[in-house]
Amino acid sequence: MGRGIPTLLTVEHVEAGQSPVLEMRGITKQFPGVLALDRVSLHLKRGEILALMGENGAGKSTLMKILGGAQTPDAGEIGLNGALVKIPSVAAAKALGIGFLHQELMLAPNLDVASNIFLGSERRTRVLGALDRKRMHREAARLLEKVGLDVSPNALTETLTTGQRQMVEICKALHQDAQILVLDEPTSSLSLQETERLLALIAELRAFGISILYISHRLEEVFRIADRIVVLRDGCSVGELDIQEATPNKLVSMMVGRDLVSCFPQRQSQPGEEVFSVKNIVVPGSADGVSFEARRGEILGFAGLVGSGRTELMQVLAGVTRPLSGELSCDAKSYAPRCVSDAIQQGVYLVPEDRKLHGLVLPMSIAENISLPDLKNYRPRWRLNFKRQKLAATNAVAQLQIRPSAIEQKTVNLSGGNQQKVVLAKWLAMHPKLLILDEPTRGIDVGARAELYARIVELADRGLTILLVSSDLEEILGLSDRVVVMRNRCIAAIVPREQMGKERIGLLMTSEERAA
Repeated sequence: MGRGIPTLLTVEHVEAGQSPVLEMRGITKQFPGVLALDRVSLHLKRGEILALMGENGAGKSTLMKILGGAQTPDAGEIGLNGALVKIPSVAAAKALGIGFLHQELMLAPNLDVASNIFLGSERRTRVLGALDRKRMHREAARLLEKVGLDVSPNALTETLTTGQRQMVEICKALHQDAQILVLDEPTSSLSLQETERLLALIAELRAFGISILYISHRLEEVFRIADRIVVLRDGCSVGELDIQEATPNKLVSMMVGRDLVSCFPQRQSQPGEEVFSVKNIVVPGSADGVSFEARRGEILGFAGLVGSGRTELMQVLAGVTRPLSGELSCDAKSYAPRCVSDAIQQGVYLVPEDRKLHGLVLPMSIAENISLPDLKNYRPRWRLNFKRQKLAATNAVAQLQIRPSAIEQKTVNLSGGNQQKVVLAKWLAMHPKLLILDEPTRGIDVGARAELYARIVELADRGLTILLVSSDLEEILGLSDRVVVMRNRCIAAIVPREQMGKERIGLLMTSEERAA
């Protein structure tokens, strides 16, 4: 295990040093038709948390890929501890003491948790150099306990939820003896409690003298832990703010180039009659049934900790898996999807939690991904109608402000937030009857998030029923007409808007006694 972890709780606080441990000066990077970075500069001091912020497509990921050795700059230079360095590869970055926690999970699903944590830095025995699995599992167990993840080091990674995999990534980053740690949207799939635990851990790392580059779209996190903020927009450095002088309005204005009046729009209508019913549905892995109903034009929020069963329930409703028992109905008719295509034919669509694994075909273009679920609509006579496909994609790109706007762009080259918009766009193009949104704003910047919230509310006001799953309680409380609180794959409570509150929802998510 890395030298920093065992001593974190006993070390005294280390003040941020005055001389930078990292300097990136005049970094420029161009891709075909796109100037991704235009002479971007930043510096990072020892024991400092520097927040790097900007909209999706602003250049944050490209800048960090250059720092991590995944890409080389066309111009500019990088200095570490006062000396100029070249970072030609990921291995070189690691050797220089630069560790990464990527937004898109970099795990091998067929390996167990311990093997993923030590992948590339395996512990070996002194005899014959064989893998020392006992030591790896022992050290992995300590790391898992440190981040509060209650899973076995022997567990296969593919059996974990997205939130649990995120915590494994955190363990993977922590075990390396990194002096500079880059955290890219580290809380995007974490519950409230897990987020609190991680932020406390980050504060301990800073106290130990580790310098942290923190990328997040969650303003409350940035204002809570950052020392300084650097803002990028359209590949350029917009400016830098000390946390004492920063305000949400000033920061958002720098990021998006305009003031953001309100994050959560007001509803213009009230939910109508019941359109979707769930009666005693038993999700695989649970012994008890789940029951609720959803109304026309309602945004029904689902809150719960990682592992509470929200995603598993949504997969049953969308035909990904079958329930063990129970009844479903849609528009007063029996609804029993045997597979995803059954659900799609009946107008029930799922925007999945993991966009790369379940939401997109990454080598395909924006236009191809948007038209893929409904090819028959674009192929009336066995030939693809490219004009119709292009029109639908162009409208979707304009409505959700996907960047870059070229519909021929491969989705693998888009930022995480823009990939998420493409997933949403393909279902909106099919005019859903029931839309299930599982962590829809994961990795989406504050400006795009406000636009997406406006779109969600607009769809509900037009009569679309929306089931919203989110680990962001502010999002759940700001959008939902009612909140279904889940715990241990069961419903702890269904809370109407007038009784909502962050503390109450949090208690229901975690406390059996209070829920009763």
